[in-house]
Amino acid sequence: MGWSVVEDAGRGWRRVVPSPLPKEIVELDSIKAVLDDGIEVIAVGGGGIPVVDTGDGEYRGIAAVIDKDYACSLLAREVKADLFLIATAVEKVAVNYGTPAQKWIDRITLAEASKLLAEGAHFAEGSMAPKMQAIIWYLEAGGTQALITNPQNIGRALRGETGTWIVR
Repeated sequence: MGWSVVEDAGRGWRRVVPSPLPKEIVELDSIKAVLDDGIEVIAVGGGGIPVVDTGDGEYRGIAAVIDKDYACSLLAREVKADLFLIATAVEKVAVNYGTPAQKWIDRITLAEASKLLAEGAHFAEGSMAPKMQAIIWYLEAGGTQALITNPQNIGRALRGETGTWIVR
């Protein structure tokens, strides 16, 4: 079929498709309306379905992957969220994760997060690096605070007991 495929870390083969940055949340007006009615919204799960505007009021699906962290960051910026929370597999962010130099992070500033990400050695691509980049974009756009933790610790993290807080 002309697809590009690669071996996926011993788990078999997978198709390789582009991963463009999200530019728009197609149903943003609907999401805002539901939020304005006081209803909690779950949106852009898995990054959403990648589409392109055909120019005539229609959208067409494309073979691509939209990064969920980047899509969530865009949504958080668009709705001017008070808190951008990323639930992931770890309770806290660590620099040098999985190495003898690993150090857990409780709280850092936007400037510190930007510096660590720019250094390129602290956060794994395809894992914590896109999460940190998504948070940096959110904070640079005027957001005030972000939190990374695992789902089972969200309540504790919101109380300040765990998780990694990134603040302006």
